[in-house]
Amino acid sequence: MERWRNDNWWVSNYNYKEAIRQRYSLPAQIELHDATLRDGEQTPGVVLRKEEKIEIARRLAEAGVHRIEAGMPAVSQDDRQALEEIKKLNLKSKIFSFARASDEDIIMARECGADGVIIELPIGRPKLELQFKWEVERIIDMSIRSISKAKELGLYTVLFPYDTTRADEEDLERLLDALVQLKKPDSIGLVDTMGCALPGTIAYLTEFMKERTGLPIEIHTHNDFGLALATSIEAVCSGAEVVHCCINGMGERTGNCALEEVMVAFKLLLNHDLGIDVEKIVELSKRVEQMSGFKLARNKPVVGEDNYTRESGIGADALIHAPLAMFAINPAFLGRAPKLVLGKKSGMTSIEMKLQAEQIELDTEQKQTLLKEVKTLGIEKKRLLTDEEFLSLVKKFKS
Repeated sequence: MERWRNDNWWVSNYNYKEAIRQRYSLPAQIELHDATLRDGEQTPGVVLRKEEKIEIARRLAEAGVHRIEAGMPAVSQDDRQALEEIKKLNLKSKIFSFARASDEDIIMARECGADGVIIELPIGRPKLELQFKWEVERIIDMSIRSISKAKELGLYTVLFPYDTTRADEEDLERLLDALVQLKKPDSIGLVDTMGCALPGTIAYLTEFMKERTGLPIEIHTHNDFGLALATSIEAVCSGAEVVHCCINGMGERTGNCALEEVMVAFKLLLNHDLGIDVEKIVELSKRVEQMSGFKLARNKPVVGEDNYTRESGIGADALIHAPLAMFAINPAFLGRAPKLVLGKKSGMTSIEMKLQAEQIELDTEQKQTLLKEVKTLGIEKKRLLTDEEFLSLVKKFKS
């Protein structure tokens, strides 16, 4: 069976042409770093209780997610306790803390038992000029001191110079060169805080930062231009080893790169299995939606409620018998099932399949009349018909 198709998916065969694949420089090992408990909770109006954070972390680990950013202890006592208790679960995933570039935050991360720390500080020129009024020399000094402290405490250290994609090129070069000369972290983040970089730009920056420092690169993208998944893929194809993401694409403004989208895209489009249980993540997606109150778009990629729903009469029979004719991903691969609904755009095949499912027999003329009435009611209601409404129409022919 070809890599682009099997019983579970049928994607573009052009993804696997040698002319395309030879452009990539995928690392041998790629890890997902889930930030739902920190960046995801920064979604306006979302609050995750300690018990909910613990459940999410446990289920992420059970699904095989490599790293979990369990929160920022400096935010509240509740966040600190959540991180401590998550660490006590002895999960297979590495547990990270988020911290400002301060000794206090970094020490707190160590006290909570974190395996690693993400140290944030700005590098984007708009942040430095308009928000903090800082010069790049200050950023370099803070970086070196913070990295030194984290390494002294035995923490895996990720420097997270946020708003990287809006950094002045000279400022970025000076920071990267200082890290090489004075104190290297274990890895460094390429952070598209405002989601404003093209995939090609991310490819350039990934290669530039790797060559300049020799460090692993961690890509962290936002979705302001709808490019979060594309830029994350481009970073990995250019050598980035870690992808930061959140369940359901939660996060500030337009959100972060969605964990479930990364997971499926890497497996199906890049033929790279991250070792994550797809069905468990899909189940967790719904659970997080319930916990957070953050409602998903009905057509949200991978986990949207209506992704495998079909109203149009064309191809209605293939929906059940040949789903890959209608979708790139077989719903069963995600632990889901296709759904046929009735409305304005229904056809005779849809009517026949619905009647068959209800074990109802009508003659040809009755079915044609029923189809007209289904279309009329769909137009009148400006929506799909409920099962009850459909059966009510059918009763006219059975009385």
